[in-house]
Amino acid sequence: MKKHYLIIITIAIGLFTVNGFSQTNGMVLDNTSNIENLSIFPNPVSQDKVYITSNSNSPKIIEIYNVLGKNILTVTLTQNELNVSKLKAGVYILKITENGNSTTRKLVIR
Repeated sequence: MKKHYLIIITIAIGLFTVNGFSQTNGMVLDNTSNIENLSIFPNPVSQDKVYITSNSNSPKIIEIYNVLGKNILTVTLTQNELNVSKLKAGVYILKITENGNSTTRKLVIR
C-alpha cells in the first residue's frame, strides 16, 4: 500500500513540475509601447469633455471602442480636448496612438 502512495505522489509531483503545453509560443504579439506620461482626465466622465495629455504635444489618433470591440469613433486630436458628448453612458476602450506609440485605456462615461 505504501508503494502505491509513493508512486502516486511521485507522478503528481512530476506532472506539476513539468512545463505543460501552452497556447502561446513565447513570441511578443503586441509590440506597442506606452506613451510617456499619458494622462486622461476626468475619468469617469460626467461632462462632455475628456482631456488627454502626454509629454509630447504631438497629434494623437484616438480610437474609441465599445465593450464588444466595435469602433465607435476615430478622431485625430491636435489639442488636448476630446468631445464625448455623442457617446452614451457606459464603458469604452480608448486606443491612443502618438508618434508611432500606442496604448489602451478604459474610459467610463456617466
